[in-house]
Amino acid sequence: MFSVLTRGALRQGALGPSLAVRTLASKSGRSSSNNPAKPPPSPKPTAPADAPSTSTSTPVTVPASTPVLSLDFMPGEEPEQKTGAKSSKGSLSSIERRRRNLGRVAFGMFIIAGGVQAVYMTREWEAEELKEKKKRLEDLPATHWGRASTRFTDLFSLFQEPAFSELLPPPMPAPHGKPYTLVLSIDDLLVKSAWSREHGWRTAKRPGVDYFLAYLSQFYEIVIFTSQYSYTGAAVIEKLDPYGMFIDTTHRLFRESTRSVKGSIVKDLSLLNRDLSKLIVVDTDADHVALQLDNAIIPPKWDGSRGDRGLIALIPFLESIGIYKPPDVRPIIKAYQGKDIPIEYAKREAEDKQKHVAKWSGKAKPIDATISSLFFSSAPVRIPTTAASASPVPLTYLEQKRKEAQALYLEEQAFITKNKDEFERLIEQDKQAMAAQMPDNLIGMLSVMTGGAPPPPPAQQQPSNAGTEGAQGSGGAAGAA
Repeated sequence: MFSVLTRGALRQGALGPSLAVRTLASKSGRSSSNNPAKPPPSPKPTAPADAPSTSTSTPVTVPASTPVLSLDFMPGEEPEQKTGAKSSKGSLSSIERRRRNLGRVAFGMFIIAGGVQAVYMTREWEAEELKEKKKRLEDLPATHWGRASTRFTDLFSLFQEPAFSELLPPPMPAPHGKPYTLVLSIDDLLVKSAWSREHGWRTAKRPGVDYFLAYLSQFYEIVIFTSQYSYTGAAVIEKLDPYGMFIDTTHRLFRESTRSVKGSIVKDLSLLNRDLSKLIVVDTDADHVALQLDNAIIPPKWDGSRGDRGLIALIPFLESIGIYKPPDVRPIIKAYQGKDIPIEYAKREAEDKQKHVAKWSGKAKPIDATISSLFFSSAPVRIPTTAASASPVPLTYLEQKRKEAQALYLEEQAFITKNKDEFERLIEQDKQAMAAQMPDNLIGMLSVMTGGAPPPPPAQQQPSNAGTEGAQGSGGAAGAA
């Protein structure tokens, strides 16, 4: 009895009173609306109180007219009722329409401005542009498309061009300045760098490089233009010219000063602020000087051999240009392109020497007059000449200037040797002064990097003198009191 009543109570209250009432009300409402004459369903028959208790429940048959209970909270959906209003699905609000129109207007204005700018870029070259680019009108494209593409490319020159349009300061006036400029590379021309697992990177100086720089600095303004970055190339230049006597600190250019042309680095000599008619560049890579090949000498690369004489062999040719001072060096260099310059120039200098000797021999006359011939009309007496009394062949103009330049070189080397200790002391003093000016904290270093002035060094206090003076002042005041 207890088991049957418990199951019946649980079965009736399992869904909860509210859900059961809601479901029955919904179902009854639908039934009444569809079949108004149909009587309400009869209640379920309950088991008698004295029925025997069993462990299994007997299934109860439900009449067909009885509504089926559902556990769904939304057992049925109400049919959609149309009110006649227009749906807003797919339509835009007034703010969104205004935003779309403004976007279209802005895009149209951008297209129009781009077209106007493109047409403006096709204009003729102006004088200010030629002055800024340091180029002649015939060196720039003359077509509309060429002018527009060149100007468009210049917009992205920040990543392809050097930071400055003039890489060197203005030349010094005579007599301090040199009339010609010699631009030299470093790699495979002046030095040779090699890496090994045992020693790492090692750099060797080419035989004769010290004499090459010191001697030619009398005729040329020496400029180092290397493809290395400054943090590696600066140390090499310091070893080549430790005292800064032949290569000025403002005449040292590194990879940061090169241009990027089709992905390759190029040394543009037109940015050196020098007359190209009086400029010579010596580089072992023709691609680095592809823009000014008429000014370039391309010697073979140094392979690192100790008996190399290639750099010394170039001196007579460069020396002759500095001595004769031609108005334009480009035709001379062009005449030697594709040839071994040291050998070809040695041949021409030997030919000029032979012509000079032959010309002097034809003008030389033996002395056949005596003092007596000046007073008497008798036939002059011929004085035989001997090898000792014969005049030697005079030096050519080139040989005279070369002899003077060599004497000046020896004089400079003697001066450097004599004052070497003083130079070393001055260099060390400069290093200490620079180290003292460097900030010792992060804030000061950032200030220097951003262009600010370094912080002043802290004032040195003298506690002993200050304490003595203070004690004397106190004693004097106490005595006066």
